[in-house]
Amino acid sequence: MTKELIFMDGEFAGLRANGTDLLSIALIKETGEELYLELEYEGEVDDWVRDNIIPMLKGPKVSKKEAKQKILEFVGPSKPFMVAYVNQFDWMAICGLFGVFDVPFYWKPIDFCSILYSKGFDITLGIEKMALDVGININNYTKHHALDDTRLMKDMWDKLQN
Repeated sequence: MTKELIFMDGEFAGLRANGTDLLSIALIKETGEELYLELEYEGEVDDWVRDNIIPMLKGPKVSKKEAKQKILEFVGPSKPFMVAYVNQFDWMAICGLFGVFDVPFYWKPIDFCSILYSKGFDITLGIEKMALDVGININNYTKHHALDDTRLMKDMWDKLQN
């Protein structure tokens, strides 16, 4: 039986070996249904994040507890596969939010970057350049915004399936 896919991207306070703190998260189902959340966060952020991510966070903020509940409701009980562009950081963030054994996804996330590599893409170019190569107009997406990054990934997935 094939498991449902949910595409995910998160923006973080910084990338750290011991985990990541989510500032925003986006989830998109194969059907196109979307969930986008910005999380309350009072801690330190990396300089790059302050310059490139913080200015894009304009929505209402939810607590981690609220985020977990909304994600659980969106994902449902089926433990779908999570697909992320660079899944190691997104997976760490999900584990940090829920706890390793309580994540709402199947325990083997799918790394979209590796899929692109296996299809012959030069993954050093970034997803925007690869999207242009398959005919996607990247002007419709805001770079480093979790929802737009997830939309771009799903649109690339859909394009590669056809």
